[in-house]
Amino acid sequence: MKYGESAFDVLYLLTAVVLGLVMLKKGRGATEKLMGIAVLILGFGDAFHLVPRVINYFSESDMTMWLGLGKLITSITMTVFYVCMYYILLGVTQERENLWLTLAVWFLAALRTGLCLLEQNEWFSGRTPLLWAIIRNVPFVILGALIVVLWFRRRDRLGRLRFIWLWFTLSFLFYIPVTVGAGFVPMLGMLMLPKTICYVIIAVTFTVTVVKEALPERILRRG
Repeated sequence: MKYGESAFDVLYLLTAVVLGLVMLKKGRGATEKLMGIAVLILGFGDAFHLVPRVINYFSESDMTMWLGLGKLITSITMTVFYVCMYYILLGVTQERENLWLTLAVWFLAALRTGLCLLEQNEWFSGRTPLLWAIIRNVPFVILGALIVVLWFRRRDRLGRLRFIWLWFTLSFLFYIPVTVGAGFVPMLGMLMLPKTICYVIIAVTFTVTVVKEALPERILRRG
């Protein structure tokens, strides 16, 4: 088990970093660059949690503090990732920024981040209070739902990106049971594997879109 999960985690992190760097190099516009930055944020953020997790499998050292710090950092970087998704959608569709939507996105992101930073989360204790796991994830789930709806409503205009909303949705469906029930049923933690696969699919889709030069905004510019 530890070998399989560790290999999966390392492969995922390498994939995220490589694809993010490819998009930064190949991207010609701000939106394409932002895709690369978002994937790098995703990969480096998860690394703070997954690297200590892998080390913990093969070391007798107490990694409780590092695992807790990694979870905290990952929680924040995932929030930043979804803020990036909002601006990527605006760039791809060439829409004007809606003030109220922007305020909602930033408010939810700030609220989520602030809740994650509170000491009641007990990140470094090696256990997660269920109540605070739910509290801090409420704004995150609302933010994710908002992003899903925005991408879904514009899916017919997104070309290769038209199914991104589906991978967002599935990632949350895998994530929520882990947050709520993994403390009682440890096997639910395995749902983080398909959740991670959803993000890999998103990263690959972004990369193919950038490399193939198929972003709708390019088509609009050429027209």
